[in-house]
Amino acid sequence: MAAAPSIRPPAVAGSFYPAAAGELRATVEALLAGVDGQEIGAALPPAARPVPKALLAPHAGYVYSGPVVASAFSTLAAAAGSIRRVVLLGPAHRVAVAGLALPGDAAFATPLGNVSVDAEAVAAVAGLPQVTVDRRAHAPEHSLEVELPFLQILLGDFQLLPLVVGEAAADEVAEVLDRVWGEDETAIVISSDLSHYLPYEVAREVDGETAREILRLGGPLDPRRACGAYPLSGFLRVAKQRGLLPRLLDLRSSGDTAGDRRQVVGYGAFAFHERN
Repeated sequence: MAAAPSIRPPAVAGSFYPAAAGELRATVEALLAGVDGQEIGAALPPAARPVPKALLAPHAGYVYSGPVVASAFSTLAAAAGSIRRVVLLGPAHRVAVAGLALPGDAAFATPLGNVSVDAEAVAAVAGLPQVTVDRRAHAPEHSLEVELPFLQILLGDFQLLPLVVGEAAADEVAEVLDRVWGEDETAIVISSDLSHYLPYEVAREVDGETAREILRLGGPLDPRRACGAYPLSGFLRVAKQRGLLPRLLDLRSSGDTAGDRRQVVGYGAFAFHERN
């Protein structure tokens, strides 16, 4: 008999976010309802499509970064039923990765249910030399997992291309993204926090500089200023080549949400729009 398809179980349910499905749904819905719609960047340019092609969102525990995560994902509310694939890239925190790592699993589980891995997208990138399969890298990693409940609630049924990114060159990440860019059915999500463990006012200055670099579609970014610098730098290269229009939605730190201000972690939410 053939082995049953493997499912990557939740690693941080009960710590980064609630483990009970009802509590998790209520938490995410409350965070989304709390988004006031007042972006702190420039207004959406007239040439931009209303639903973003890509997002940058943080990945800390919801008590810390949840309001900023919600600021990012709330922009997808109108895309339920039209986005069928999410390409999700985040940094490796626990296991060293060379290049980009696929999970080798058929689905990712959260308390809200399973999200199928897109076999077609996996096949599109699996042959690239910088792409490997590494279950060890995915098993404890939170940077992808914490984004999924927001996507499940907002999008309903969709498929996932999950990639944990280690020390990969920007052009290596860009090559992967180009292969799975797709059309309106595909959304790109980059998972990254900003500065780590700086005093509150110092972090505000540093994160402000990083935000301006992101809005310039610049880079490569310094990993000391964004833990997801490697996937983000590759994405920014593609975004610049494709003429995406960036928008700053939210910029805060744990000192603004649930932590003290002696050492904070920075969080930014950005949307990137294709032109009409």
